[in-house]
Amino acid sequence: MICKSWWHRIKLFLVGTLIVVLIQSCNGMLSQQSQSQKSGAASANCRTVQHELGKSCIPLNPQRVIVTDQESLEILIALGLKPIAAASSSRVGDKSSILNGKIDAITNLGKEGQPNIEKMVQLKPDLIIGTYIVPQNYELFSRIAPTISIEPIHAEWKKTLRQFAEMLNRSQEAEKMLDDYHQRIEDLRSIFKQKLGDTKVSVMRFYTTLEFTQFMNHISFPGSVIEELQYVSIPNVQRQLGGSDYTYVQVSLERVDLLDADAIFVVVDPGANNNFKVYETSPLWQTLNAVKNQRVYLVDSSYWVFGNILSANAILNDVSNHLIKGNR
Repeated sequence: MICKSWWHRIKLFLVGTLIVVLIQSCNGMLSQQSQSQKSGAASANCRTVQHELGKSCIPLNPQRVIVTDQESLEILIALGLKPIAAASSSRVGDKSSILNGKIDAITNLGKEGQPNIEKMVQLKPDLIIGTYIVPQNYELFSRIAPTISIEPIHAEWKKTLRQFAEMLNRSQEAEKMLDDYHQRIEDLRSIFKQKLGDTKVSVMRFYTTLEFTQFMNHISFPGSVIEELQYVSIPNVQRQLGGSDYTYVQVSLERVDLLDADAIFVVVDPGANNNFKVYETSPLWQTLNAVKNQRVYLVDSSYWVFGNILSANAILNDVSNHLIKGNR
């Protein structure tokens, strides 16, 4: 009797265990089905894009976009999209001068490269986008919202614009702006040919924390804009220095002759005025033809160092105003 009773209990235990296993299995299948349905629903509301750091499924119509740098901010504004937050520049001036009040009410996330993560989380973005996002930040940002990183090439800023536009379904707007830009280049070429002929210009940059200057060559962002004008170009000696991978060459005061040209555009970073004065008050500076002819022009670092379509047009404004209107 004891043996039979013991065996009966074992059978009951085995049946109970089997029932628990079956229930857990069913629950697991239901959970997987639910997750699959959620994944399918998410896929229907986003599309996967390939970018510098991987793949991200981004919203079809993002409404709460955060940008991690000023260049991305400029591009989004140009494309007709207003982000909810952006990082401010860590060196050059901010782009408010060319964004014409279009960045009002945009939250400041702090400096580029070191955004306020807590603030980003609180804003609940549905997309984070930027240039030169480092892998560590990408992993962190991706936990907050789908994140896209694009690595621009200075002289290929049009390609960068098209990349942003394609990912944000704004390709038509981008092509319209580029068509207008190319038409403007054609018009300016004609004007420069008639009024100036071949003109060589140098683009100098003074940093806040460095005691030397540099010239920005033909593959830099401002250099590439200037070169499109054909009748305005970077001096040949500057083309030959620095190789094909560097957009600038450092210049000491003793080699200030490398900067000589028909005209010089001087880009001064915020707080770098004293560094410029060291050059400006030097006897060597006075030997430059551009200085003798009073054709040295201070310009805004916010759009002369890095930028895109709006900055390119602002550079054209400066070049036209100083070289054509200034010589009437």
